[in-house]
Amino acid sequence: MFKKALLALPVALALGATAHAQAPEDVLQALIDKLPSDYLTQSEMNIMMMPDNPALWVGMDGEDLFHTPRGPNNVSMEACDFGKGPGVLEGAYVELPRYFEDTGKVMDLETRIVHCMTEVQGFAADDPAVTTRHGSGSDHMQIQTYIAMQSNGMEWNNPLDHPLEKAMRDAGEVLFARRAGMSDFNCYACHGQTGKQVRASRLPDASVGEEWTKAISWPAFRVGHDHVRSSQHRVRGCYFQMRQAGMLAGSDASIALISYWTDVGRGQPAILPDMKR
Repeated sequence: MFKKALLALPVALALGATAHAQAPEDVLQALIDKLPSDYLTQSEMNIMMMPDNPALWVGMDGEDLFHTPRGPNNVSMEACDFGKGPGVLEGAYVELPRYFEDTGKVMDLETRIVHCMTEVQGFAADDPAVTTRHGSGSDHMQIQTYIAMQSNGMEWNNPLDHPLEKAMRDAGEVLFARRAGMSDFNCYACHGQTGKQVRASRLPDASVGEEWTKAISWPAFRVGHDHVRSSQHRVRGCYFQMRQAGMLAGSDASIALISYWTDVGRGQPAILPDMKR
């Protein structure tokens, strides 16, 4: 018990260092209190373990990486702009994907981190720090988790003012509804109705905000994988499960889907980091 308390202390300090004092488990509990959904409450074990979510430690490692000068240019990621100005992270993640003037593109968190690593810190595009994007031990997953944690409890609110932001969101809506593949599946096949499930797992209904915000709250610790996973990883996993053609990491199509599902969750509080089955 003493060891556990000691381990919890730095996490509490890290969370307390931000303006959003609400813990991820409190955000989830508020949603459950509002809507006693079978999807939200299906795993009592995960709810119980949320205060000790391993993703919190992954985020702490990401904090060190974010603030340490790295790469050939010996620059920290504090020089990077994630939408609210260089080094400003609070509330930045819930407003992604968004259009960035310096690239002329709509970018999600993962592609923006790649841009910062290569263009600001000077890493080569094929450097393992850039190309290794999966697993709790990767620089990518640690940095993503740290940045996302600075938006915990804040409402999803990706901007749609720029024509490209609107176009990407609309393209994502088409992809979400498009039937394809050997099983003739689309995203609505799993997320278009309350109460659907795959084997023993309840599935989130995209039209129920309290369920959908948990569904899109990534990074999250996947208990079944024993790793923290990202939105991009979830997109590719869904396409594999639908037996559709593989989604390319960081492609416009993947960002379009994330833009649409974030817009669907608009106004709901993000749970960051989350814990999923």
